[in-house]
Amino acid sequence: MAGLFKRLFGKKEEGSIRCAAVVPAAGSSTRMAGQDKILLPLGNQPVLAHTLRALELCPHITEIVVVTRRDLIVPIGQLCRDYGFQKVTKVIPGGETRSHSVCSGIKEVSEKADLIAIHDGARPLVSQAVLDAVITRAAQCGAAAPAVPVKDTIKRAKDGVVTATLERSELFAIQTPQVFQADLIRTALDRALQENAVLTDDCGAVERLGIGVALTQGDYRNLKLTTPEDIAMAEALLEGENTI
Repeated sequence: MAGLFKRLFGKKEEGSIRCAAVVPAAGSSTRMAGQDKILLPLGNQPVLAHTLRALELCPHITEIVVVTRRDLIVPIGQLCRDYGFQKVTKVIPGGETRSHSVCSGIKEVSEKADLIAIHDGARPLVSQAVLDAVITRAAQCGAAAPAVPVKDTIKRAKDGVVTATLERSELFAIQTPQVFQADLIRTALDRALQENAVLTDDCGAVERLGIGVALTQGDYRNLKLTTPEDIAMAEALLEGENTI
């Protein structure tokens, strides 16, 4: 672990950042009426094409590994060829859980990568500003994630009855990409899987090691597409961007 922390806290010059992106896109899309959400059309292009294009355009990102279901490897490989994504190096099958899939993707990343960004395949509207901010911050401190303040009042409840109202100023919705020093996320995810830890995101694996994750400015447009309503919202946002 000593070598890990030495590399973790050794700051990188911004111009020398080498960040690999792992894109988990292996979900069952159970809340999308049985349709594969990453291949649904969004502005006349598949959702995943928008996601990969955003990563492809980011100068800090040097390679992209897509992790998906076995039955989607061929169509996603063809999608990457059709849209000419030069940074996509591999499309591989995922595991039984999201964490297993991410771990599989990380194992395929080049050893030259200083950082690994993990970005949901179903977040097609991530901006270059969000990407630049979170990758630059992770290069400085080892672990970072974009976040936006929660807009709604959040209450804790038990058996349908409110037990507490949480302080909204302290609550944030965490987005992706979540970006980490390469050895840190490898170590964190391996340990979490070995200990059968239940993770709701990749930051959770790092937090279990007692390492803080810095938050950067997220974007409410950086939606994760989960339901048909999310697709409609993304279509409206994309149309708005195209008319500006």
